[in-house]
Amino acid sequence: MANENSPLLAYRLLGEEGVSFPANGAGGPGGASARKLSTFLGVVVPTVLSMFSIVVFLRIGFVVGHAGLLQALAMLLVAYFILALTVLSVCAIATNGAVRGGGAYFMISRTLGPEVGGSIGLMFYLANVCGCAVSLLGLVEAMLDVFGADATGSSGLRVLPQGYGWNLLYGSLLLGLVGGVCTLGAGLYARASFLTFLLVSGSLASVLVSFVAVRPRDIPLTPRPGPNGSSLPPQVGHFTGFNSSTLKANLGAGYAKDYTTGATMTFASVFAVLFNGCTGIMAGANMSGELQDPSRAIPLGTIVAVAYTFFVYILLFFLSSFTCDRILLREDYGFFQAISLWPPLVLTGIYATSLSASMSSLIGASRILHALAQDNLFGAILAPAKVVSQGGNPWGAVLYSWGLVQLVLLAGTLNTLAAVVTVFYLVAYAAVDLSCLSLEWASAPNFRPTFNLFSWHTCLLGVASCLLMMFLISPGAAGGSLLLMGLLSALLTARGGPSSWGYVSQALLFHQVRKYLLRLDVRKDHVKFWRPQLLLLVGNPRGALPLLRLANQLKKGGLYVLGHVTLGDLDSLPSDPVQPQYGAWLSLVDRAQVKAFVDLTLSPSVRQGAQHLLRISGLGGMKPNTLVLGFYDDAAPQDHFLTDPAFSEPADGTREGGSPALSTLFPPPRAPGSPRALSPQDYVATVADALKMNKNVVLARACGALPPERLSRGSGGTCQLHHVDVWPLNLLRPRGGPGYVDVCGLFLLQMATILGMVPAWHSARLRIFLCLGPHEAPGAAEGRLRALLSQLRIRAQVQEVVWGEGSASSQEPEEEEEEEGDFVNGRRGDAEAEALARSANALVRAQQGRGGGGGPGGPEGGEGEEGPTTALTFLYLPRPPADPARYPRYLALLEILSRDLGPTLLIHGVTPVTCTDL
Repeated sequence: MANENSPLLAYRLLGEEGVSFPANGAGGPGGASARKLSTFLGVVVPTVLSMFSIVVFLRIGFVVGHAGLLQALAMLLVAYFILALTVLSVCAIATNGAVRGGGAYFMISRTLGPEVGGSIGLMFYLANVCGCAVSLLGLVEAMLDVFGADATGSSGLRVLPQGYGWNLLYGSLLLGLVGGVCTLGAGLYARASFLTFLLVSGSLASVLVSFVAVRPRDIPLTPRPGPNGSSLPPQVGHFTGFNSSTLKANLGAGYAKDYTTGATMTFASVFAVLFNGCTGIMAGANMSGELQDPSRAIPLGTIVAVAYTFFVYILLFFLSSFTCDRILLREDYGFFQAISLWPPLVLTGIYATSLSASMSSLIGASRILHALAQDNLFGAILAPAKVVSQGGNPWGAVLYSWGLVQLVLLAGTLNTLAAVVTVFYLVAYAAVDLSCLSLEWASAPNFRPTFNLFSWHTCLLGVASCLLMMFLISPGAAGGSLLLMGLLSALLTARGGPSSWGYVSQALLFHQVRKYLLRLDVRKDHVKFWRPQLLLLVGNPRGALPLLRLANQLKKGGLYVLGHVTLGDLDSLPSDPVQPQYGAWLSLVDRAQVKAFVDLTLSPSVRQGAQHLLRISGLGGMKPNTLVLGFYDDAAPQDHFLTDPAFSEPADGTREGGSPALSTLFPPPRAPGSPRALSPQDYVATVADALKMNKNVVLARACGALPPERLSRGSGGTCQLHHVDVWPLNLLRPRGGPGYVDVCGLFLLQMATILGMVPAWHSARLRIFLCLGPHEAPGAAEGRLRALLSQLRIRAQVQEVVWGEGSASSQEPEEEEEEEGDFVNGRRGDAEAEALARSANALVRAQQGRGGGGGPGGPEGGEGEEGPTTALTFLYLPRPPADPARYPRYLALLEILSRDLGPTLLIHGVTPVTCTDL
């Protein structure tokens, strides 16, 4: 993809070694040396000629004759109101910064992004190509009406043979003339356009003078065919001169059949014809690469051209209504020749407007194509359009466009395509309005155009008006154009585009997110709307990919932050080492397909860094409430980058575009026995710090053994049947009773239930183990638990297990129940505590085996045994001891408790998360 210049370079007055930079940016083809056109020649002239087109000579009578003066004026006001809204948006964007080649495409793509801009740019290009072909075929038909051998008019030379082949030949010759002018450069095009402008202006001046100088006359009309093939009686139109009776008769509407198509006209059909002829307001903007000062020329020239054409149309409507009766207006659309002092001058104007419209369309199309090719959005297919001459003229794009126009000419008559062309123009106009609307709504500080006569109301009204006109002119073409735009946008999104342009969508998202974050009041939090908001601390993501994906499943639409602590002291470093790492971590998030934010910090120790992240991660009401850590054990870390298909890399260590492979951006996994960045003491201290901050804690062990299908993004309906086991009792506190009803036990139930809501875990069966004392009667506690599960809407299988048989707890059944943490805090001997942990571990593994197949590490499950296995186990995590000296012993007990259980989550919850109320 093409790299963008720095925005600052476009405005810098003096470059290196005294080289001057143009204040309006690096422009179009050939750079600043190609910028030769003034406001008048580069914008006013092509815009005026495009907005007049052939309508000004051959459709004034059609509009006034069918709609009447009042409705015609209303149509003109509505049409120009819609166009004026878009002109205001164009002026605002053009005066907000440097405008390079490509006109409307450049404005749209640099605002809405390459996906939308590229799709609309291509459609706008095709509209100009087809518009050039339509203008040429219209010119051929106008010439054959006078000079054709089969012409039916009362006058003419009758020297040109007619037929499909001859018509194609005439169109190709005219296209060669137009293409030759455009190939030789914008300077010759400007001179040719100026000559055409003089001819059109002279022709219009003769028409205006004729309205005053010509005396009243009767004008015989060409006989029209009747319904049965016979000719209707000849009609006579009347040019009455200025007559109040004529004006009065022409005020109201008189819709009738159009003699060229036989269709009965309506307000919508007449309005569509009028609007079709006025959609040339981008002709000047398309020349942005050749303008001396596009930021000034485009708004000034476009406004002057629109005002001038509006005045001429109004004048012609009034003069026609005052001097011509309705029969003449409705039955002879070319009546200007009949009332002219010198009819050949009107004919010259008709030919000149058609020729100028084709030139404007072809050169505009070439500039849009060259800009698309330079941006490399569509790959090698547009590569020939990048070729430019020494003077900066993109003759490769001109020849490319010339070839496409030639192909379109093969289709012959293009009456239906004319509506498609107009609809494509309107799509581009709507996109310009949408671009300006997005910039205005985003409230970006750098959007401060010098043209201020607009607001978001005008932009929004412009978008709505263009969409309405699209469906009014041709509903089928409008729907097809929107579908085509969607397909092209999807193609460009899949292909990827440059990210250096700046996306207004990001500014809009920032604006909206900030607004709604301010409304997210933590004082209004309610337990029934609680959701986990996770902070996962990751040392090296190579060994933590399964945990990354499991945490992504546990978040349930909540906040998910990947945190990493880089060890160091900023005082002793020349620069911040954290900032360059963000790109690699964001790429990791994209590859792993997790919906997570990234937060990195620099700290002398991991513990202090974790404290920083727990305090400052998130914003407003979106802050982590749960800390997730990998388990601290002696297992050798695995490199999941080598086995995960999403992280497969080319052999040379580079990705597409030459960027380094993701595997080269993270260090290899820690070798077994090598020193760690975090000591066991600090690890447990980090857990204790999180609990002191009122954060829930999750310790994840052996997540690499999770079934791969359970970590996928799809449905788990075809997965092997698995169990999810939940032990909502502190197994290191040997006592019976309803330990599952405390806050931490309910938190375990909630997290397990949330995991079951993920599609990949839908088929897994939730099992809750109810621990009974050795002398407790079964049944009663199970009933209470089932009642609680019913209130919490949790579907699970409840199993009672006797906790204490053969363990230390069974030896003292009558003693007073110990306070929580007796074993953890050392009130019992180390040997007794370890025996209790081993007993609890054996109990859990035994239940995994009784599930019909041993879980990972289960003692009774053989590989060939049928039945579901335990995919994940949830265990109650006791609080760390109050004495930091007991931290290593606490960690050792956790290791014994969770040893060989397979994937395990040890969880301690400190906040209420369940609610039985509606």
